[in-house]
Amino acid sequence: MEKDILEHHLNLNRRKFLSRLSLGLGSVALGSLLIPDLFSSGDSGADFIPGMPNFAPKAKRVIYLFQNGAPSQLESFDYKPKLREMMGQELPPSVRGNQILTGMTAKQASFPLVGSFYDFKQYGQGRAWISDLFPHIAKIADDICIIKTIHTEAINHDPALTFFQTGAQQGNRPSMGSWVSYGLGSENKNLPAFTVLLSKGRGNGQGVYSKLWSNGFLDSIHQGIQFSSSEDPVLYLKDPDGMSRDERRKMLDKLAELNDMSYKEFGDPEINTKVQQYEMAYRMQTEVPDIMDLSRESDATVKMYGPDCLVPGTYAANCLLARKLSENGVRFVQLYHQGWDQHGDLPNQMAMQAKDVDQASAALITDLKQRGLLDETLVIWGGEFGRTNYSQGKLDVKNYGRDHHPRCFSIWMAGGGIRPGMVYGETDDFGYNIVKDGVHVNDFHATVLNQLGIDHEKLTFKSQGRRYRLTDVAGKVVRGIIT
Repeated sequence: MEKDILEHHLNLNRRKFLSRLSLGLGSVALGSLLIPDLFSSGDSGADFIPGMPNFAPKAKRVIYLFQNGAPSQLESFDYKPKLREMMGQELPPSVRGNQILTGMTAKQASFPLVGSFYDFKQYGQGRAWISDLFPHIAKIADDICIIKTIHTEAINHDPALTFFQTGAQQGNRPSMGSWVSYGLGSENKNLPAFTVLLSKGRGNGQGVYSKLWSNGFLDSIHQGIQFSSSEDPVLYLKDPDGMSRDERRKMLDKLAELNDMSYKEFGDPEINTKVQQYEMAYRMQTEVPDIMDLSRESDATVKMYGPDCLVPGTYAANCLLARKLSENGVRFVQLYHQGWDQHGDLPNQMAMQAKDVDQASAALITDLKQRGLLDETLVIWGGEFGRTNYSQGKLDVKNYGRDHHPRCFSIWMAGGGIRPGMVYGETDDFGYNIVKDGVHVNDFHATVLNQLGIDHEKLTFKSQGRRYRLTDVAGKVVRGIIT
């Protein structure tokens, strides 16, 4: 009899494995496969223990203000007066070299240089050049570090965005926030370690997808939790109609007992993960409504972020919400702001986009600083690649567009042990190539993890017979921007 029962259980497991395999792992996390020698929860390698940093961190948490669509560095933080001087002239072949172009400009007969429609001025002790489009960010020049030499291999939006968020261009990998959740966990047991906020500006938008905040092959407890601007900021968090909290508690207790029986029978680690998610949702019922309530913010705070901060779903509202989530212990707050894809009508569209984000971005830094939180919070602002120094399509001094440019572009970082008031890296006079201190996406990831006290080479997870990490087999910490 015992032999029959054992064989029955083995057959169930085999059928479960083959069924999932036949689905091509479509919606099933790789971590739920019952292959303990290939994948086991918490299999991080000998040098890393989940929840324990490798060394003393300078940052406890991250707020990533991702500008989806790729804002032009030439109209923001990389001032190139030579492009104005040579307006309309052909991009020298010696500058372009063998750079691959997108299908949108590869067949252009001409590549006329175009300087910024907007003026630049210098700000702060570091004398950073900042466009007139960003007057509020200009005021916090001494609090931020502008990196002008970020570069990537990806030349189209989806792979470039996916690369920044997951460390790989092809997708199906854990997102950056998931890696941080796995590595450090949450500071608040009533909130997830990784949350996601979405907004859309008035420019030409590019889509964002849930794969960008996926847990990939990590346990699903590390997946990003999306907050919406609807009446229910987190879907399915409320108790069903007619159910009291006591009844909900009893139901979850019974469900946990049933899941424990299933775990003992099948040994699937994802069963325990689901129980943790149920419990997290129950605890979030008391914490989330208070965080989402902006009515108790002072008039001074509302004025600092701007009136849009009281309109749910706007970039300003999400920046304010990011501060609240961060100060309540969320490790990684990811914002996506869509609308930066200016292939045409750039002067007009980028002005609208900049107005959407400038005040609130600066306010977030100021707000964190005055609350004593900036030193322990790493804030990042930037997109997936840069923009070309030549015009896409017909050039008009008042109306032009720019194609994708992965060779060099600008982001800025603040807080969390990043050196403030400085500009790092140099690009050539044409804003086309790096001439000093390049920073690859892998280097960027390595540096962010370093500020959190994590050695990027040690934060690994075994899946399908090999160990993966956010930086894969590359990446070096950019020591020049660290205090």
